[in-house]
Amino acid sequence: MIEFKNVTKSFQSGSIRTDVLNGLTFKVEKGEFAAIMAPSGTGKTTLLNILGCLMKVSSGSYLFEGIDIETLNDDNLSEIRNKEMGFVFQTFNLLERTNALDNVLLPLIYADNYPVDAKQRAIKLLESVGLGERIYYKPSELSGGQQQRVAIARALINNPSIILADEPTGNLDSASAKEIMEIFKSLHNQGSTIVVVTHDLSVARQAGRIIFLKDGRVEKTEVLS
Repeated sequence: MIEFKNVTKSFQSGSIRTDVLNGLTFKVEKGEFAAIMAPSGTGKTTLLNILGCLMKVSSGSYLFEGIDIETLNDDNLSEIRNKEMGFVFQTFNLLERTNALDNVLLPLIYADNYPVDAKQRAIKLLESVGLGERIYYKPSELSGGQQQRVAIARALINNPSIILADEPTGNLDSASAKEIMEIFKSLHNQGSTIVVVTHDLSVARQAGRIIFLKDGRVEKTEVLS
């Protein structure tokens, strides 16, 4: 599903160039649960932005389901993000004045055709993550773990081909973090492709394979299941 071939990414500020990714090569297969592990401040966010078609590479290639992302225009990239990708962020990124149900429905606003069963689909997703009794609660009325469950339901509303998670347990206590990772494992067992980017080894070890990064390259991989 995903293939990076010798990907580099650099940023220029005046005469100073900062190299973040330095020949990164790896694959993620359809149906896989993979974790990308790297210390904080070593380009994880840049990598996730490239994976999520929010940023292009400096050199090399990124293939998504066989499509060279570098050949696509902004409209094409937006379509892939909206239809093929579900995003889960460390900070939840929920609208504070909007209840859980409407937060989950938000990505459908940008769909070509708003589904007639959208509300029923969103309710079913919230029920599937244990929030069936809180669909009309606002984020301020939910715990951190519950907010992240809303974010996961929102990521699933478009039936994405892949779920990209950026430090999904970073703002959670250990009990809530465990619950969120159990949801990811359940989704994987149902056939979802999941990529978690993290600096937390205990989180990474919940995946089926860990890709360890060092100095912007793959240092090693570890198959767990």
